[in-house]
This record gives sequence, C-alpha cells and structure tokens, in this order.
Amino acid sequence: MSNLADELKQMIIDVLALEDITIDDIDTEAPLFGDGLGLDSIDALELGLALKKRYGIHLNAESAETKEYFKSIQSLVALVEAQQSA
Repeated sequence: MSNLADELKQMIIDVLALEDITIDDIDTEAPLFGDGLGLDSIDALELGLALKKRYGIHLNAESAETKEYFKSIQSLVALVEAQQSA
C-alpha cells in the first residue's frame, strides 16, 4: 500500500474524528460512502476542504468527476497523484 493511501486514511480519521478506526480498518478499495465506511455528504464537504488545504486540490461539488474521486481511498490517491503531477 502506498504512503499516500495511508496518509489519506489518516487524514479522514483526523478530519472526521473517527476515534475507533485505524488506518488498517479502512480498505483502500472499499466505498467511502454508504455500505463502505459509511460517510455522508457533510463528511464529503469536510474531506473536500481538507484536500484543498493539504494538497491544494480544488473540487467542483456538482461535478460527476468529483463524485467518482470520492468513491474510495484508491480513487482519492489517483486524484492527488494526478493533481500533483499536473
């Protein structure tokens, strides 16, 4: 697993104050919303702000592309890597 994936997992735990969860509890390919980690739209807003602050990533909340990026840790890793190489 990449360091970036672990970094993003820890960011989610910290930003959303998920006290009983460790990075090992979050499956890189599992959904972040719904049946996966169980996050909701408020969590998505908080994560979007954290990504902007930490990585300088600007997201359009209405974009279908943005919704794809928030599917899993794996898709967030792809987003951060794409933004950093651009």
